[in-house]
Amino acid sequence: MPIATPKQYRAMLDAAQKGGYAYPAINITSLTTANGALKAFSDSKSDGIIQVSTGGGQFASGLEVNDAAFGSIVLAEAVHRLAEKYDVLIALHTDHCHPSKVDGFLRPLLAESRRRKENGQGPLFQSHMLDASELPLDENMTLSVDIMKECVELDIILEVEAGVVGGEEDGHDTSGVAAEKLYTTPEDMMTVYETLNPLGRFMFAATFGNVHGAYKPGAVKLKPTILRDGQKVVMDKHGAEAEMDLVFHGGSGSSIEELRETLDYGVIKMNIDTDTQYAFTRPVVTHICENIEGVLKIESEVGNKKVYDPRSYLKKAEQSLCDRLMKACDDLRSTGQTIHQ
Repeated sequence: MPIATPKQYRAMLDAAQKGGYAYPAINITSLTTANGALKAFSDSKSDGIIQVSTGGGQFASGLEVNDAAFGSIVLAEAVHRLAEKYDVLIALHTDHCHPSKVDGFLRPLLAESRRRKENGQGPLFQSHMLDASELPLDENMTLSVDIMKECVELDIILEVEAGVVGGEEDGHDTSGVAAEKLYTTPEDMMTVYETLNPLGRFMFAATFGNVHGAYKPGAVKLKPTILRDGQKVVMDKHGAEAEMDLVFHGGSGSSIEELRETLDYGVIKMNIDTDTQYAFTRPVVTHICENIEGVLKIESEVGNKKVYDPRSYLKKAEQSLCDRLMKACDDLRSTGQTIHQ
């Protein structure tokens, strides 16, 4: 099945909102991680979202090119082709883009989607994230409106953030942010809704204490009821149809009870990166340790090509990432929920 059309993507989000589940949105950096993600969604019979960050795109472009937008285009085009071999719907998304990177990352990607649409194709990405949470809310919304107008023209959904996800991940570092900014207020949620809803559909990464990175269970203090209370304020004024499509960032270390509670409050997408990074790397380390004399040419020996061939350990990494993502599908209740006919 090719990548979801804009209409199919909206149907995916509608189905998740109505069905009380969310899509894992996994960050990829290579063909190997992309293949692991596609296999996981297919094996789980779950539609899903594959993401590229600025750092991921930069890495994918290679040391010499070192261009986040170009690398993201390369990965997205590859996933468009690979997705044709699977029987679930896949959407492509870009992760945190800060205001300083809009011109060098987000606008070139929008230009590529415009070029594709002029040639009779769909947009390259189905959604993008503008993370202007570092700005005062009024400046955040001004920039969000500007970007969203272009996205609407291209049948692309914009994800925005108000409030700050703490911690550090893939170039996104807010580890020194004041604690009170880790929580989006009902007033913030109302402002976001009333500013963006007249333009079209959007996704909203409201924050409720979530933090990027890896933490032991109990270390991150989430307050999912913030999402409930904010949605209620908006829906009390604007009606049940005003329920927003919310996004959960920084879920590593959260309990399954916390994850699933957010589904009741309108979360339809949850980012996963830290946990799948570890899942990918762990079998590589095991392979190297168990085959150290074959991997290294020790004391002028020749080693063992079968174990230092990158494919020997990257296959294991791909499967391990796949297994972890399938668990995320189970946790978020998207397993078996594909709407692909």
